[in-house]
Amino acid sequence: MKNLFLILFLIGATTMSAQSISKNALGIRVGDNDGFGGEISYQRYLHENNRLEFDLGWRDSNNVEAFKLVGLYQWVMPIDEGFNWYVGAGGGLGSFDAGEVDGTFALVAGDIGIEYDFDFPLLVSLDMRPEIGFNDTYSDDLDLDIALGLRYQF
Repeated sequence: MKNLFLILFLIGATTMSAQSISKNALGIRVGDNDGFGGEISYQRYLHENNRLEFDLGWRDSNNVEAFKLVGLYQWVMPIDEGFNWYVGAGGGLGSFDAGEVDGTFALVAGDIGIEYDFDFPLLVSLDMRPEIGFNDTYSDDLDLDIALGLRYQF
């Protein structure tokens, strides 16, 4: 009987502490990876605490302009009412123009961040995204992007 009570308590506590993430969220993400730039950001719910994030962005730094598309798989974990933290991994493709030289690049990315889900459909996040690029001309090292995100949930 005690075991049954303990199991029911644990199931109830786990269910009550889990927060649902929105089905869709669309907004902007502004950061400083290899120069200041902005991204259009879309998040899509997959399962209880998992989602996909796609970011289409533009960067401008040291006479180099770059566009990139990054996709991430994220695990979202609740901290407290409205607060979540998340980690993710993924990759992306992009193109750059450095005046006389232009080309394409690929990247592998990680993601760790914190977010707050308001009572109205707004999600604010702050995250850090390390990226390793694969192009000797534009991005062949580790870049660290710290960004602020604002997304409308629907």
